[in-house]
Amino acid sequence: MAGSSQPITVGIARWCATHPWRAIVGWVLFLALCVGAGSAAGMNKGQFSDFWIGEAGRAESIAADGGLTPPPVERVLITAQRGKLDTAAARDAAHDVRQRMGKLPAVVSSAPPKAAADGSAVMVAVTLRGDKETAKEDVDALLAQTEAVRQDHRDLRIEQTGNASISNGVNDQQGKDLQRTEAISLPVTFVILFFVFGAVLAAGIPVLLALFAFAGAVGLYGLASWITPDAGGAALSVIFMLGMAVGVDYSLFYLKRAREERERTGGTISHAAAVELAAATSGRAVVDSGLAVALALGGLYLMDDVIFSSIATGAILVTLVAVAGSLTVLPALLAKLGDRTDGRRGRRRAATGRPAGPEHSRVWSALLRPVMRRPLVTLLAGLTATAALALPTLGMKLGTEGKDTFPDSVAAMAAYDRLTAAYPAEGIAHLVLVRSDAAHAGQARAALRRLADRTRGDALFAQDAGAARPRTSADGRAAILALPVPYGENAEAAARSLALLRDELIPATVGRVPGTETAVSGEIAYGADYAAHQEQRLPWVILFVSLATLAIMYAAFRSVVMAVLSVLLNLAAVMVSWGVLTLVFQGTWAEGLLGFESTGFVGSRTPLLVFAILVGLSTDYQIFVVSRIKEAVRRGAATREAVVDGITGSASVVTSAAVIMVSVFISFLFIDRIEMKQIAVGLTVAVLFDAIVLRALILPSAMALLGDRCWGRRTAEPARATRPGTEPPHPATAAARLPGRG
Repeated sequence: MAGSSQPITVGIARWCATHPWRAIVGWVLFLALCVGAGSAAGMNKGQFSDFWIGEAGRAESIAADGGLTPPPVERVLITAQRGKLDTAAARDAAHDVRQRMGKLPAVVSSAPPKAAADGSAVMVAVTLRGDKETAKEDVDALLAQTEAVRQDHRDLRIEQTGNASISNGVNDQQGKDLQRTEAISLPVTFVILFFVFGAVLAAGIPVLLALFAFAGAVGLYGLASWITPDAGGAALSVIFMLGMAVGVDYSLFYLKRAREERERTGGTISHAAAVELAAATSGRAVVDSGLAVALALGGLYLMDDVIFSSIATGAILVTLVAVAGSLTVLPALLAKLGDRTDGRRGRRRAATGRPAGPEHSRVWSALLRPVMRRPLVTLLAGLTATAALALPTLGMKLGTEGKDTFPDSVAAMAAYDRLTAAYPAEGIAHLVLVRSDAAHAGQARAALRRLADRTRGDALFAQDAGAARPRTSADGRAAILALPVPYGENAEAAARSLALLRDELIPATVGRVPGTETAVSGEIAYGADYAAHQEQRLPWVILFVSLATLAIMYAAFRSVVMAVLSVLLNLAAVMVSWGVLTLVFQGTWAEGLLGFESTGFVGSRTPLLVFAILVGLSTDYQIFVVSRIKEAVRRGAATREAVVDGITGSASVVTSAAVIMVSVFISFLFIDRIEMKQIAVGLTVAVLFDAIVLRALILPSAMALLGDRCWGRRTAEPARATRPGTEPPHPATAAARLPGRG
C-alpha cells in the first residue's frame, strides 16, 4: 500500500488504459461468469438448524431428535366484513376451506372449525407436511384455495395466516420495496453526479459500475451461499445498499482525480496518463478503503450467527467487486471515452491549454478558518456535541424482529393480529422440551403435566395453557409441552413469563426429575437467547473491527497517531448513530415523520450492522481526506496548512459522495420494515455527522493541535526542511518522467 513508487494500482491502470477494449470485454466476461455461475449453483438457503442459538437451540435439537418439532400450520380466519358474524355462513365457508385444502398434496390434515369465544370468528387450522422451509414453498397453493373460497363467499372476510404465509408476505413486500428504492436512488444518484461532473457520461459511469458491482456480487453470493448459507435473503438489501454506496464512491473519487490531473496540466496530458496518475493516489486509496470496509464487515463472522455471516459475505463481495471495477474497467472506460467525460468546462480548459490550480471550496475554507484559529475550543465543542448525541445510547433497549414488528401492510400479518385478538392461545407459545433416560421418562411426563397445571390462572400465560398436555416421542424418552402466551414476543410480560418458567416453574417440577434434560424454546425464548448471544459476542466484534481499522490506517499512512485518531473518530460516529437510533425509535415523536409504529426498542441486529458498515464507510472518508492532507505535507506544507489544503481540496468530491450515500440510505426509509428503517436512519445520521462534525470540526482541530506528531519523523522532517522554491514537483509534473511519456 504505502512505500512503493510504483504501486500495483498504477500498473493495472496503465495496462487497462492502453488496452481498453480488452479490459472492458474482460470485465463483461467476468460479470457474466459471476452471474452465470451463481444462477447455475442456485441459492443454498439456511436450514432450520442453522438458526439454533442458546437454550432455545438445545430445545429445538431435542425436538428434532425426538420427532417432536411442531409441524407447520396455516390458519384460515373467517370474520364478518362488518357487524355481527353470520355463524351459519361462516361454517359453510369453513367447510369449503376444508374440502379444498384436503385435496392439496402438501396438506396433512385440517382441523374442524373452531368458533371464537365471543362468536366473532371461525377458524380452520391446516397442518402441512415437512418443516418451516418446505412450508414456504407449499403455502402458495393454500393461499390460492383461500382466495377461491373468498371469491365464493364475498359477504365474509376470509384470510389466511401462519409462519409460512407471513414470511413469504414480508419477503415479497420487501422485494417490491427494494425495487422502489432502486427506482428512487438510481436517478437521484445520477442527478447528483451530473451536477458534480457536468457530463452525462461522467455521471453515468459510477452508477453503471455500482450496478455492475451489485450484479456480480449477487452471482458470487449464490456460490458463496454453499459455504455460508443464505439467511432468507437478508443479505440482498445490504448488498444493494452497500453496492450503491461504495460502487459510486470509488468511481467518483477515481474519476474526479483523473479529471483534476487533466485540468491541472491544461489538458496537455492524455486521458491514459491522467488515469495512471489517479491510480497512484486515488487508486491506492480505493484499495485501502476497500480493505477497510471488507475487514470491518468481516468482524460479523465472529457473531457465529447465520444471519450476520450471510450479510458479511454479501457485503464483502460487493465491496471487493466495486474495488476491482474501479481499478480495471473504470480506467479503460475513461481512456476510451476521452474528452466525452470532461464536460463543457473541462473541454474549454483543454482548448486554452492553460493549467488550472487545484479546486478549493470557498465554503469549507470559511468553515475551517475559525477552526484553525481556535482548535482547542473547536475540539471541545465537537466533543461536547458528540457526547450529547451519544448519551441516549445508555438507555438503548434491544428487541428481536418478529410478528409484533412486521408491518400490517402484509395481508398475512394483518390477519394474524385479528386471529390472536379472537384466539389468544393461537399466538406464540413457550415450548418446553424434556429428554430423559428410560428409567425416568414417565416421571418427566408427569412433571410436565404438573408444570402445565401450575400455569392455570396465571395472567402471564393464556387461559388454555393450564389445559395443555405433553406430546411424547416414539421412544417415550422425549416430550414437548406448548404453553401459549397472550402477549407479543417483545412485551415485558412475555419476558416475565419466560423468566418465571425457566427460573421457578421448571426447577420446581421437571427440574427435580433425575436423568432429565430440559430446555425452553419458542419465539420469546429464541429472542431472549439471541439477544444474550449478541451481547456476549459484541465486544469481540468491536475489538476486532477496531484493531483491523488500526492496522489499515497504519498501513496507509505509517502513523500510529493517525491510526488511533481514526479508530476514535469511527467509534464517535457509531455512538452518535446509536444515540439517535435510541431517540427516534424508542419514542413515538418520529412515527408520522418516518412512517413506522414504535416498538419501544431498537432491533437487536441493528446496532451491530450499523457499526460494521459505518466503520468501513467512515474509514473510507478518512482515507481519502487524510491522503489529500498527507500529499500536501509531502509537498512541503506545514500540518495546519496541509489540513486546510487537503480538506478544502477534497471537499467537493467527498461532500458529493456523502450526499450520494445519504440519498441511498434515505431511500431505504421507504421499505415498510422497521429494521430497514432503523439501519437507514443510523447510517444516514452517521454519514451526516461525519461530514458536518467530524470532518469540519474534530478531525481538523485534532490534527492542528497534534501538528507534525500526526506523521512521525519520516514525513514531518522533509516538510520542515523544505524552503520556498524547492517544493517537490506535483505528480502531474512528474508524469513526463514516467515510461511512455513524451
